[in-house]
Amino acid sequence: MGRMIFPNLPVKDVPRTVEFWTRLGFEFNHEFSSPEAACLVINEQASVMLLSERFFHGFHDTAGHTGTEVLMGLGVESREEVDRLCDAAAANGGSADPERTGQGSMYGGCFRDLDGHIWEPLWMATS
Repeated sequence: MGRMIFPNLPVKDVPRTVEFWTRLGFEFNHEFSSPEAACLVINEQASVMLLSERFFHGFHDTAGHTGTEVLMGLGVESREEVDRLCDAAAANGGSADPERTGQGSMYGGCFRDLDGHIWEPLWMATS
């Protein structure tokens, strides 16, 4: 088994965040979720922990940041999925950059979730 990854992101409202991602077509691992945390499943090796701000900052001596800390690249199955995710994010309370990037074997977009975290769905053709 390869290494798994669980990035943690602070969110203002866990139930609202779960609803947002569910509307984008994602599922949650309820075994690792609680009222303070939701485990967003990306695939078998990657999940994102969406933690209430209070819970997130309780793990370490941290405070909220005002700048971008991370861009979450997200591999997807098709060009159409890039567009669907960006459009769904904008339709469900997030925002999306209307421009798409790439040509040929790569195509990507960008959206912000309810808390302003930047997600970049990217399709790459494989030979």
